[in-house]
Amino acid sequence: MNYGNMKKRLLFIVFMVLSICTFAQTRVLTGKVTDAKGESLPGVSIIVKGTGSGTATDIDGKYSLNVANGNVLEFSFIGYKTQMVTIENQKTLNIVLAEDVAQLDEVVVIGYGSIKKNDMTGSVVSLKAEEMNKGSITSPQELLQGKIPGLFVQPGDGQPGAGTILRIRGGASLKATNDPLIVIDGIPVANDAAPGTSNALATINPNDIEAFTILKDASATAIYGSRASNGVIIITTKKGTYDKGIHIEYASTYSLSDPYNKVEMLSAEQFRETISQYYPVGTTAGDNAQALLNQYSDHTTNWQDQIFRTAFGTDQNLSLSGKVSTMPFRISFGYNNEDGTVKTSNYERYTGSINLNPKFFHEHLSVSINVKGTINNNKFAAAASIGAAAFFDPTKPVKNEDGRFNGYWNHTLASGIPNVNAGTNPLSLLYDVDNQGKTNRSLGNIQFDYKIHGFEDLRVNLNLGYDVAKSTGHNGPHINSYQAAKDTDLPNTGRYSEWNQLRRNHLLDLYANYTKDIKAIRSRVDAMVGYSWQHFYSSSHDMTISNITENNGEKEGWTYSDEKSGYIQNGHRLVPTENYLVSFFGRLNYTLMERYLVTATLRRDGSSRFGEDNRWGLFPSVAAAWTISNEPFMKNTRDVLSNLKLRVGYGVTGQQDLGLDYAYIPSYYFSSNPNSTYLGNSLLKPGGYNPDLKWEETSTTNVAVDFGFLENRINGSIEYYEKRTKDLLNTVDAPAGTNFTNQITANVGNMKNRGVEFSINATAIRTKDFSWNLNYNITWNKSEITKLTANYNPDYPGIDAGGANYGSNYTVLQKHMVGYSPSTFFVYQQVYDQNGMPVQNAFVDRNKDGQITEADRYMSNKRPMPKIFMGLSSSFNYKNWDLGFNMRASFDNYVYNAFFADNCTPMTFRDQGFLSNLYKGIYDSGFKKTSVTAQRASDYFLENASFLKMDNITLGYSFRKLFTERLSGRLSFSVQNVFTITDYSGMDPECSAIDSNIWPRPRTYTLGLNLNF
Repeated sequence: MNYGNMKKRLLFIVFMVLSICTFAQTRVLTGKVTDAKGESLPGVSIIVKGTGSGTATDIDGKYSLNVANGNVLEFSFIGYKTQMVTIENQKTLNIVLAEDVAQLDEVVVIGYGSIKKNDMTGSVVSLKAEEMNKGSITSPQELLQGKIPGLFVQPGDGQPGAGTILRIRGGASLKATNDPLIVIDGIPVANDAAPGTSNALATINPNDIEAFTILKDASATAIYGSRASNGVIIITTKKGTYDKGIHIEYASTYSLSDPYNKVEMLSAEQFRETISQYYPVGTTAGDNAQALLNQYSDHTTNWQDQIFRTAFGTDQNLSLSGKVSTMPFRISFGYNNEDGTVKTSNYERYTGSINLNPKFFHEHLSVSINVKGTINNNKFAAAASIGAAAFFDPTKPVKNEDGRFNGYWNHTLASGIPNVNAGTNPLSLLYDVDNQGKTNRSLGNIQFDYKIHGFEDLRVNLNLGYDVAKSTGHNGPHINSYQAAKDTDLPNTGRYSEWNQLRRNHLLDLYANYTKDIKAIRSRVDAMVGYSWQHFYSSSHDMTISNITENNGEKEGWTYSDEKSGYIQNGHRLVPTENYLVSFFGRLNYTLMERYLVTATLRRDGSSRFGEDNRWGLFPSVAAAWTISNEPFMKNTRDVLSNLKLRVGYGVTGQQDLGLDYAYIPSYYFSSNPNSTYLGNSLLKPGGYNPDLKWEETSTTNVAVDFGFLENRINGSIEYYEKRTKDLLNTVDAPAGTNFTNQITANVGNMKNRGVEFSINATAIRTKDFSWNLNYNITWNKSEITKLTANYNPDYPGIDAGGANYGSNYTVLQKHMVGYSPSTFFVYQQVYDQNGMPVQNAFVDRNKDGQITEADRYMSNKRPMPKIFMGLSSSFNYKNWDLGFNMRASFDNYVYNAFFADNCTPMTFRDQGFLSNLYKGIYDSGFKKTSVTAQRASDYFLENASFLKMDNITLGYSFRKLFTERLSGRLSFSVQNVFTITDYSGMDPECSAIDSNIWPRPRTYTLGLNLNF
């Protein structure tokens, strides 16, 4: 007997029996899927777990599927919780899916409303409070550093409360502003700082911010039309909750700021040796220099140590939120006090906010009331004191012996009067000057949102808002100070200036919004139309006053020398100005089968800054998206590829922020210039104007792919954009005899801006006790001017864009030129010797005419804005502990080191009765001769300022149920400005394009405590 064949036959029989049994148990299962209201859900995905089989519900929510006992069916639908059911003996199975509240609540605030994240078609990024930067944060901009692809954030200098530069996808303008539009709780606000504060957003308490939304492409920003060419940043502040009871949150930080990075100057010993070497005894200059050195032969003063300090700061915030009766509310109070690392500098801020969100008429009428108030106090340390500390003679004492000039030692002539050519004792600049500013600001709105009774899909929204700021301040020397003694008109008395500025911004928005889920055709419609009116008014009231001269309580001796727009009243200069924006807008969002999305926007803006023929601008946009991962043919890949969306968009936005309100009409100014043309006896002078001024227009194309893997544990996007701006606004020369000035503002050219953005977020590890999250983004951007004149002119010299003052000489160092990025550096080509050292005052004769002139300068193809910048953040959580860091990098950005250029030689002694300290860079250059203006335009001082920075490291411990069930909190320690890796020789590679700053950004150590009750 062949047992092998028998075994094969037995196995075949068993297999056939099992197959027949299985086939006998397989049956058709039918059913219907509805929501909690009993409405049918079409397109619900139904998958037999562990197999490739499945189906989807039809338009009536019905389905049929072959199943067997023991099969597990997975019912899933966007916006609803996934449900698993094990099949037993059912022939019919009806399913009710519950709404996934967390997913449905994932909405993003956009212009005039909000949208589900899954329905977005434009380039929109949202940053929630828990994702923002940590540490000692003074201004909202600091929360964003390194977090958003395409958003360039450059912090200010070491001054407390310093301003920040924001750029979204590069700039789109030359003369007009390149700042993004900032919208706070529905109120578009001005982004320039008023006198008395150095930061436009410093009046907003960062602890009150719930989320940022950054709108980058035209399909997202066009709803703001005339103000959106440079992108939009929407700030949403925290609101009251609908929970019963009162929630109390207390947040406090205590920080120490260390000015660890000071400019490298010669010590007193090195200074004596260098002066003796370059100005030897036996020459007139040498003998005089030696006499000055011997005046205090053994004295040493490190002036930078004298003015800098380790500064203390604190930030205290208390908020109460909850629900009283039917009224959700939130009230917050904040106090920030930050000493600067330069003595006498201080920034102080008081903030308060109230938010109420009542609902009426069975929740058909929602009312949102927001009021914020801020008091900003600034004590400004004289920036000149930092330069004075660097260069003041290190062999001189701090105090004098005779008590003159309020006790501070200073350079004097033989007669005892101040040496007006000499620098001033840096401590005298700090303590003998009173420079203070105060800004009071209130910002608020009341918003009515009414859901029409009987037609609940239609809402009408009315938003009434205001933003009012008043700034006051003064600046001047103390009586009998060295600075007052230098005043030749009022010796030993001096004069000080006062300012008083008022800014008002009033807003009315009215729009209707219709939203409808049309389940029969598996569609969702969201349509909106609206009207907006906004009025901006500002007035500045300045005067210069004698310190002591009074007559019956009225100060005398007022003077004025400013020719800016305005009129003089009783010695004052009052400058009022205003402008209006009126807009009509609409938007349509359409979603089909949760897969195909279209957004169309149209806005028409009218601005009072343009004449009647050019006043109105039309700004359309359209975008489409395809959520490929929701297609049925992708259902078997969803465990791995959880999201895949393709987005494309195109739109046009505008620009009208010229810095001037009525540059298109003839104007007359009061003037004290005797060379001007006057009308009558009123000292009136005609100003330049351009009746042909019109909108800048920027068209943007955007193509993007969003992706997500492993239930979005890994997610991100990659985007390509191209912006083309036409009718660029800029200041240009006016032909002689055609206008009342030699320069006017005009629409002169075109510019192209393109780039690529990539971001990825990953939960690399997620276990019960430990998780690791990683976020990375990188941006490549390139700008190019494509036109600057009406007709092609190869000899056009371009437009001056930036320069530096060296004494009384101004040197142009940047130009706008066709074929180059805006503000490209315009310099001489340095000559080097055989050892690679620069030859002082020697440049390449590029035009081969045998002499060095301006014609030998060249466009360097190097720009201040980086071509590539990136951000990296990471957080680790282990049980109650958390550790996180934020890093940024910038590549191919250049800086002209003006400080080095002006201090590159030891030959600075002019034999004028004083000595000045020297920068250690004199050893690097090897220069010996007295420098000249041309040397200061050399590309030798043009440096690559690429860098890698560790912005912040934070360690925290969270605790729960401390002393009581309700008390929880977090204790943290952080370090900001941890390290910088760069080849730039200046103080900090993050600086202005022409760098003369020597006020270092401090390294800050912060202890934080948060309590929740």
